[in-house]
Amino acid sequence: MNNLLRILFILALFFLLWVKQSVYLLYMLPLLWLVSYRDFTKLNIRVIKSIIFFNLGVSVGYIIVSYTKGISPIEFLLYINLKVYMLTYFVFYFFSKVDIVEFFAFSKELSYLLMISLSQIISYKKSFEEFRLAYKARVVKKLRQREKGFTTTVFEFFLKKALSDSKERTLAMKARGFFDQV
Repeated sequence: MNNLLRILFILALFFLLWVKQSVYLLYMLPLLWLVSYRDFTKLNIRVIKSIIFFNLGVSVGYIIVSYTKGISPIEFLLYINLKVYMLTYFVFYFFSKVDIVEFFAFSKELSYLLMISLSQIISYKKSFEEFRLAYKARVVKKLRQREKGFTTTVFEFFLKKALSDSKERTLAMKARGFFDQV
C-alpha cells in the first residue's frame, strides 16, 4: 500500500507540474477542494500563510519587470500563483493523510535527511515559542518600537542559529559519507 501511495503521489505531483494552462488549473482547483472538503478551511489557512510572502515577492518582481518590458503580467501571474497554491495545497493535504516518516522510509538517506529537518524545525519552533513567551512576560503593553527591536533580535538569533546548525549538520553528514567525492 505504501508503494502505491508513493506512486500515486508522484504521478499526481508530476501531473500538476505538467499542466501549463491556467484554465486547466482553474478547473482542477474545485476538484482538489472537493477531495479535501473536511479540511478545506484549515488547509487554506496553512497554505496561504506558507506562500503569501513568496507569491507576493515573485508577483511584485514580475510586475515591475513586465511593465518595464511592456508585457502584460496577468496571465503569467495567474498561472504561477495558481500553480504554487495548488502544489502546496496538494502536498499539505496528502501529508495530512499520510505519515511523512513512513512515506520516506523506503530510503535510508531520505529518512535521515527528514529526521534532520524535522529535528531542526522542532528546535526552531521551541526556541521561537520561548522567545515569544519571554517577550510577553516582560512587556505589559504592546509597544511598536520594542516589537520592532524584538523582531530584529529574534530574526538575527535565528539567522545565526541556522548558519551554525547548517555547518554542524554538514560536518555530521560528511562524516557519515553523505557527500561522497565524485
